[in-house]
Amino acid sequence: MEPEGVDAWELSIPRTVQFGWGRFGDVSSWVAALGSRVWLVRGGDSLDQTGTFTRLNDLCLAAGIPVETIKRVTAEPSVSAVAESLRQLYQRSTDGVVVVAIGGGSTIDFGKALACLITTLTPERLNNLKEIDWEDTVIGYLEGVGKGYTIDREPLPLIAIPTTAGTGAEATRNAVISCSLRRFKKSLRSPLMIPRVALIDPQLCVGCPVEVTKCSGLDAITQLIEAFVCRVRRPLVRALVLDVLPAAVRSLPRVIADGSDKKAWEAMSQAALVSGIALAHSGLGMAHGIAAALGVECGTPHGKACAVLLPTALATNRKVCQVDFALLERAINPNGGGNDCVCADRFVERMTQLVGECGVTARLSHLGLRADRIEWLAANSFGSSMNGNPVLLVPDELERILQDIY
Repeated sequence: MEPEGVDAWELSIPRTVQFGWGRFGDVSSWVAALGSRVWLVRGGDSLDQTGTFTRLNDLCLAAGIPVETIKRVTAEPSVSAVAESLRQLYQRSTDGVVVVAIGGGSTIDFGKALACLITTLTPERLNNLKEIDWEDTVIGYLEGVGKGYTIDREPLPLIAIPTTAGTGAEATRNAVISCSLRRFKKSLRSPLMIPRVALIDPQLCVGCPVEVTKCSGLDAITQLIEAFVCRVRRPLVRALVLDVLPAAVRSLPRVIADGSDKKAWEAMSQAALVSGIALAHSGLGMAHGIAAALGVECGTPHGKACAVLLPTALATNRKVCQVDFALLERAINPNGGGNDCVCADRFVERMTQLVGECGVTARLSHLGLRADRIEWLAANSFGSSMNGNPVLLVPDELERILQDIY
């Protein structure tokens, strides 16, 4: 029997991935290996409450490494916030600078945007401009709305340290940036944006607010599922998803019930990392496509939007994804029995029940969406994520689906 061929593929991940309980203690060693001082992009209050911010400072200062907080990220990155940081920093020396981004996915995305744009937008490139429109400059690099500018210089070295188990931003090559004025959420994207080091310590998730834990965990699970079933089918991605999804499905309820469950947090942190690798090398689907537009329209946090939309996305894709859904169900419950149809139905039911157990509403109206904005939401949900959905949808079809869950 002739062997099957293998399509060409590539793998782009951080040069170093360091994973394990307590590995945060190595952060100063990694900074010293890459530079001599830190520009810190950090998350919000939970870093103070858990003592993580203080510990980071202490570890670096003990190693003789100064730490300067550049940005405290409390919301998803915006064009205006990125532009303001660039305006403040672009004429400063970057010698020896290592960007450390510690927090959730929004914090890491901000760190990636800063690390790449600060080296691309050099004073030499901008010296012919008397008045620099920083927001317009940032938009120029965004896919879909920009001017086709590309990231073409090596970014500052970036160490990504997630404190939530969700987006997998520590392993992706893009940063999602929104603009409230022009009403979009688009990506800054380049292989150069992948963090130099992903330092993943599940212990940092202990103390994460329960609501964040729920939504970020469901975001990771949604990413794993959508990357597994999307139109771009990468065998390596599918193998990774089959390995980590079962533990994530079992572990999310455990970390919600007991925020100190070590083994469950390890499983969730690994699932989040793999979900980032998976989406970067395959694609996503309907849930993520709508979630981006929903974030623009209602300000819904990304993880929560994905969680709300997961059951509907599964139901919409059920018919064409029967074999894949059955594979995922058998990975979760190898002893469940049943043919593909039975297992696929069981998988959809299982995921829908998990979303319900997390207390996530299934109604768009509960998120503040107005009925007269459904048409806009449907029309603006088509982009790179929706392009990967197994079922090819058009705006009219999507509008009817959204009406059903309004």
